[in-house]
Amino acid sequence: MTDTPTKQEIQSKNDNVPGATPVEQKKNNRNDRKRSRRGDSRNLERDSDWQERVVQIRRVSKTVKGGKKMSFRAIVVVGNEKGQVGVGVGKAGDVIGAVRKGVSDGKKNLVRVPLTPNNSIPTLSKGRDGAANVLIRPAAPGTGVIAGGSIRTVLELAGIKNVLAKRLGSKTPLNNARAAMLALSQLRTHKSASRERGISLEQLYS
Repeated sequence: MTDTPTKQEIQSKNDNVPGATPVEQKKNNRNDRKRSRRGDSRNLERDSDWQERVVQIRRVSKTVKGGKKMSFRAIVVVGNEKGQVGVGVGKAGDVIGAVRKGVSDGKKNLVRVPLTPNNSIPTLSKGRDGAANVLIRPAAPGTGVIAGGSIRTVLELAGIKNVLAKRLGSKTPLNNARAAMLALSQLRTHKSASRERGISLEQLYS
């Protein structure tokens, strides 16, 4: 009775044999890339200390043929307090499912925020989403987070400790959170701004 080779042995032989067909080589390379991608995403989620805060939970309805279909909408802010933050929205038939979808949506829309040594932002920034208008200004050490509503949640989970923020338009939590995210995404350090413009820091300050 002969020993039949296993599937892994066949795959390793196909990888090592230089005369393997291009289709088999492409399949093996594709599988390796998928495995490495999964491993990188798992390590990223494991290494980062993510925090989630629910900003708002609303019961919403959709009119269908038989009547109204009720569901829940959750607005969730996700951040690691190290310069990464995201806002997500989830809808489901129960609250737990809506929050879970909101967390996964927030991790897909992360923004990296440049932080100063004083845990503030480098420059003034403005963001607008719909009728919501948000102004964010850097502050001196010891000021704290002076903001309200969903803007405060976004700034705290981004790791900003000293900042001034003002809501200038609509009071809708989702629009204000998205406007704050837009303002944070527009932030640039002086070093990156001088590099983009092709000038030195001395010319930028003068």
